[in-house]
Amino acid sequence: MTPPVRVAPAPEKVPAFAVIDVETTGLSPQRDRILELAIVRLDESGAVVDEWVSRFDPEGPVGATHIHGITQADVVGQPRFADAAPTVVAALSGLAVVAHNAKFDLAFLRNELKAAGWSVPWIAAYCTLDASYAYLPDMDRRRLVDCCWAVGVRLDDAHSALGDARAAAGLLGAYVTVNGGPDPILLEALAAARITEWPTSPARQPLTAEQRAASSSTRARPLRITPPKPSTPPLLQQLTALSLLEVVEEGAPVGTTAYVEMLFDALEDGDISDAEADALQELIAEFELSPSDVHAAHEAFLLALAHRAVDDGRVSHDERRELKTVASLLGVADSKVKQVLDRADAARHARLGAGLGPLPDPWPHGEPLRVGDRVAFTGCDETQRLRLEQRAEELGVRVISSVSRLTVMLVTDGSLSGGKLAKAQEIGTRHVHPDIFDTLLQHLQPATERTAQSTTRPAAPALIPAPSAEATPPSPSAVRAWAVAAGLEVGVRGRLPKVVLDAYAAAHR
Repeated sequence: MTPPVRVAPAPEKVPAFAVIDVETTGLSPQRDRILELAIVRLDESGAVVDEWVSRFDPEGPVGATHIHGITQADVVGQPRFADAAPTVVAALSGLAVVAHNAKFDLAFLRNELKAAGWSVPWIAAYCTLDASYAYLPDMDRRRLVDCCWAVGVRLDDAHSALGDARAAAGLLGAYVTVNGGPDPILLEALAAARITEWPTSPARQPLTAEQRAASSSTRARPLRITPPKPSTPPLLQQLTALSLLEVVEEGAPVGTTAYVEMLFDALEDGDISDAEADALQELIAEFELSPSDVHAAHEAFLLALAHRAVDDGRVSHDERRELKTVASLLGVADSKVKQVLDRADAARHARLGAGLGPLPDPWPHGEPLRVGDRVAFTGCDETQRLRLEQRAEELGVRVISSVSRLTVMLVTDGSLSGGKLAKAQEIGTRHVHPDIFDTLLQHLQPATERTAQSTTRPAAPALIPAPSAEATPPSPSAVRAWAVAAGLEVGVRGRLPKVVLDAYAAAHR
């Protein structure tokens, strides 16, 4: 049996804070067990007084070895938590307990002590994650490693209890140093801890492993139907780049940040397991989040992810499927995905449209091209087409493969009379030469509201006085001559596009 590691305190230092970290068999304080607990005690100046760490026999599987590095063989012969509980209580008594995301560690600690038969008092605690908003306001993600990096504290042996507790202790020391001493919240926790009475012995017999399992199984588990996971989740791979700040900016309530952090970790494999779902439910209870808080956090998470999907100019079928999967996992209505994508599109269009200059005067090319417009290509020089398509996507103009009523223009040099051109002529889609399209890109305009029912442009501005209305229908040649003068693209023969006829009628009405 490996004995607990303890460093004797320096006689001149009096402990004031106990920084703790736990490694666990899972994420649920109700169902999972502490595998390893470390306690690093500090004096009021933030200097280390002593350290204590021990592993425990969880009386069952050790869980995710790839995360905490503890194997089943490592816990053979180790004490049960109940055996070490008197040492733990003595180490914490009278001290303010500190941890990074303290509610998580304290939830496990409380449950282990209760199962060991101890009456647990209210624990005066201080969370270095919560404090980071005051000390490190510009951080994106606020994991322990992120906060330590920001203040220059080393994090050695991450995801070991002692390694993480030492790092959190260093983080607390940095906070104290930056502030010139403990902040008022920390001092309040210390004052409360000093008058909190801890018991000196357990009040009842420890629960057996069977009793703990029976107690956990009676708790209600949320009903959840998991849709099939995408075979390749390219969008969810971006979760490592997605920042907590992005989700907060999209409307996640400030009090949900720890919940969102766990959501990041849970969704990295594209699914939420039963254990992860239970752990999220317990965080909701621990942080007393309301249904509206959770719903707002879910929608903000989905919107931030949707921004990632649209930032490259298009949303692939796989990305759309992933967003629907995430929406289903988070209990967000399927129809919300389209709304979220529309909002993300609008935000991207606003970003891309910012700073665009006005049209030159005179402007001979009719209605300008706008951010968010859909265009199609056919019958163009391949090199020129590739260049224009790439530039269009960069500027926020969507290049699509077919012509529909949502397509604002077809780019063609007239060398190919295929299905796209025929469809464009049938529904009245404007078609322009690649050289004109290049000019339109150079003078791209911000997005405007468009109706889904029609892509007909507003009437073209009359660059020359329009002829007076005639009692008889105008001849095609008259309409064509007016359209050319007004800057609309029309051919020299064939049926006039409906958009041109409508614009002519509007100008003469």
